[in-house]
Amino acid sequence: MSAEGERPLRADAQLNHDRLLAAAARAFTREGTGASLKAIAQDAGVGIGTLYRRFPTRETLVEATYRAEVARVCAAAPELLETLPSARALRVWMDHFVDLMATKHGMADTLRAVLVADGALRMRSRDLLTEALATLLAAGVADGAIRPDADTDDVLMSLGGVTLIAGEPDQRDQAGRLLDLLLDGLKYGGQATPTD
Repeated sequence: MSAEGERPLRADAQLNHDRLLAAAARAFTREGTGASLKAIAQDAGVGIGTLYRRFPTRETLVEATYRAEVARVCAAAPELLETLPSARALRVWMDHFVDLMATKHGMADTLRAVLVADGALRMRSRDLLTEALATLLAAGVADGAIRPDADTDDVLMSLGGVTLIAGEPDQRDQAGRLLDLLLDGLKYGGQATPTD
């Protein structure tokens, strides 16, 4: 994924670019933004010079990684709906969201400065995530798996809450249980509205 306004990359350069962003996401999730850039390049199977040509500063790598991870999570929504029932697709997407937030947490200090400097990036990311989640919820409502009054903003806030409470890698089992509870709440009344 090249930045806006740049020429498209050659296929081999795009592959290197994508590998670097995937390696950076893994490293930042594990070690934070202080992760070794040399180790990221090695994990991606490229030299450190390739990393610096694409991302001249740590901040540009963090920003590009964040953009790529948001795009990856958002692109997963329609892909999941093509292969899974709507409620299962939503639950798998929730796992992707938790992964994104873990990566974001690892990049917190540097990313905070990037997002303050570029408020449009923060808003655009939130809009993309909201749109992806709305697609999943609409599919679930359409086939009766998800309650019709499910509000996208409420669900997004709930997902954010899960990541605040159980966003560390060693809390992944707890996060999964919380996501299961959230999905059960979204399913309740999916086929028929309960009476009081």
